[in-house]
Amino acid sequence: MMSENSFYAEENSPYTVRLEAFEGPLDLLLHLIQKNEMDIFNIPIALITEQYLEYLKWMKTLNLDIAGDYLLMASTLLHIKSRMLLPQPSVEEEEEGDDPRAELVRRLLEYQKYKMAATELVQRPMLDRDVFIRLISTEERAPEEERIEANLFDLIDAFRKAIERAKEESFHEVILDRLSVEDKVQEILLLLQKEKRSLPFHLLFHEQASRRVIVITFLAVLELVKMKWIRVFQAAPFETIRISPV
Repeated sequence: MMSENSFYAEENSPYTVRLEAFEGPLDLLLHLIQKNEMDIFNIPIALITEQYLEYLKWMKTLNLDIAGDYLLMASTLLHIKSRMLLPQPSVEEEEEGDDPRAELVRRLLEYQKYKMAATELVQRPMLDRDVFIRLISTEERAPEEERIEANLFDLIDAFRKAIERAKEESFHEVILDRLSVEDKVQEILLLLQKEKRSLPFHLLFHEQASRRVIVITFLAVLELVKMKWIRVFQAAPFETIRISPV
């Protein structure tokens, strides 16, 4: 569990990422359900509530602007959890009553169906869609890799692993880095142009990087994704995050 006194605060920078550009609270719940291989029809509310609140703490640490929808969902989960802790009804009463999770399950299934339809639509070839200047010419590109698009929460997972490693190496953190998000954006673009291939997320910072540099790297990656200059992907769900130029 992360300490409530966060190890990092972007006090010297007003840079904030708005989550509306990426994912919503239902996306986070679906991510947790898939990651933990939960049965969507029988969600362990206590566990998923704990993990959901933990993600909100990490998102706050990352200067992610947590929209009201996320806080509303947190309240919903806590309310469902409290109802689940009440004395269980008899079999007859249970058949007549509603499962406190029923409405949440309905919303998740409906949203999951919508997301699948939207993904299929996006994957259809469209003439002159997404026209932009490529960072690397077709001739210079490495062969296409098997890829599954990574989401915001996959990136947060990768960030957490990097931070855990940085905690163990905290004695290297002598001087407070003055690197900005804008600096890191340019650095990542130059690195991709030089390498001409996809790179694992952890190679975007050196082994002895401070926790602040890791956070700024994360924010720079989000900015590049938002601008559609890079893709973040995995060979399979929950495997190593890689980035490549669009």
